[in-house]
Amino acid sequence: MSAHDRTLFAGVDIGGTTTQVVLCDDDLTVLDRAETTTPAARGGQAMVDAALGALAPLLRRVPGRLAGAGVGAAGVVDSAAGRILVASDSFRGWAGFPVTAAVADALGVPAYLDNDVNAFLRGEVSSGAVRGERDVLGIALGTGVGGAVWTDGRLFAGPHGAAGEIGHIPGFGDLGCTCGGRGHLETLASGRSIGARYADRTGRRLTAREVADAAAHGDEDALAVYRAAGAGLARAVVMTAGLVDITTVVIGGGVSRAWHLLEPAVLARLAEEPPVSGHPVRLVRAGLGTDAVPVGAAALARLGTASAEDARPALSASARER
Repeated sequence: MSAHDRTLFAGVDIGGTTTQVVLCDDDLTVLDRAETTTPAARGGQAMVDAALGALAPLLRRVPGRLAGAGVGAAGVVDSAAGRILVASDSFRGWAGFPVTAAVADALGVPAYLDNDVNAFLRGEVSSGAVRGERDVLGIALGTGVGGAVWTDGRLFAGPHGAAGEIGHIPGFGDLGCTCGGRGHLETLASGRSIGARYADRTGRRLTAREVADAAAHGDEDALAVYRAAGAGLARAVVMTAGLVDITTVVIGGGVSRAWHLLEPAVLARLAEEPPVSGHPVRLVRAGLGTDAVPVGAAALARLGTASAEDARPALSASARER
């Protein structure tokens, strides 16, 4: 097969600040990538147009036939309808926007939508640090804390698409959360909260990365903040393992850059309070970096187009019978 005959899948990650785009082959190998600023204040169409604008030169440079496109987006999404249901205040005109229809109309191929953390986990299972694993908890530590669950070789989204969202489960203290609740994991382990917890202890405002730097230089307050974050993550792992018996946890997002601080804190607490199964859970750092969400979106597009192809003969036979 020549390069011009190969099948391509596009993956898009529309974040609040940056939009990442990749073009993959059928094995989900990234052939080219680009990024652009997300025009979050200008509405849904502007955001999709920015993503398509970043994708266009990739399609010109990489020979092949585009078969489908996937989009990972922050917030609550309706994957079946291809729409954003709920978005944060940083997005304007995003909730209710028909993402897949806009992308499909522009590209002339099927388009698919999922929550960005679901896409992150799909990417890591498809071609990342937990490739081929059948039971995985994915945790994304960024401005907030997101979670997703992969069970028996497939994503478990739940009836409302909210399965695995451990960031907003209570039971992690009594601190107020940005969502209005109290005691959520996000109050300990998100980038925003790590900075806030350090300020509570010292009166100094630092970013999560700056707190990590301080910890590396022996700052006891910084070390305590990361130990608390790790302990909270370990508790979330134990809770999830008790419910769905996951065997592996993959952690990504910007906060995971401080892996040298998080990993020992999580493992220490898991040693003290292991899963009820008695079997240790494997803890893994995400391997795809910023490619995880767009690669996962491309994997979703590959799955969707394959499912459509598989269904086509059955539909034709049914039509003949009628």
